[in-house]
Amino acid sequence: MGLRPQLSDEVAARIRELIMEGRVRPGEFLRLERLALDFGISVTPVREALQSLRSEGFVQLEPRRGFVVAPLSKQDVKDLFWVQATIAAELTNRAAELIDPEALRELTAMHRALGQAAQAGRVDLVEEHNHAFHRAINLAAESPKLAWSLGSVARYVPRGLYGRLPDWPASAVRDHEPVLEALGLGDPEAASAAMRLHITRAGELLIGHLERQGMWGPGPGTAAPEGPESPTGTGP
Repeated sequence: MGLRPQLSDEVAARIRELIMEGRVRPGEFLRLERLALDFGISVTPVREALQSLRSEGFVQLEPRRGFVVAPLSKQDVKDLFWVQATIAAELTNRAAELIDPEALRELTAMHRALGQAAQAGRVDLVEEHNHAFHRAINLAAESPKLAWSLGSVARYVPRGLYGRLPDWPASAVRDHEPVLEALGLGDPEAASAAMRLHITRAGELLIGHLERQGMWGPGPGTAAPEGPESPTGTGP
């Protein structure tokens, strides 16, 4: 019983990833049994995950029909990243005034490790160091409630998704440099602006990816609907 919440959270993250990657699209039904089979688990944590995603607005429940992927427009994605960029910029602004030399050295080391991982093609490590970089800035801001708010928005784009965006590793390395420089100078306005631009660019990369996947129209290689035997009931 103690493992169920953790398992359902993991399932919810995987389904969020399917949605945000454009592998399942708005209007497609999510079949409990098929998802459970694909994930190699029972139906119960899948149902719990979908209920959680329903409360977050990712899916809707249609009576007697089941769970369906909720509408997700291009503006919705832009709005999510606008909120994320706004909160992250404010946290970075506060961090610039509070960060101490030791924390700044650690942040510099994280950025250096991120760059090395990008050069080595280790996207998994890029994501790990990127997460650590942002977390360190948020902690330095000493604003836990605001950082929690950022985390609640950021989960709409699960960790692991950015690594599937070809241009993201180089963009992360490039965009972190002015953030780090402004923090080192203790310049809140410059640090805030650099972070806002960084998050906005990440959103643009994701939107471009979703467009290529055909999220808002036919994409390359888009197959015709095949019926109820597919994982979602409307595609392969």
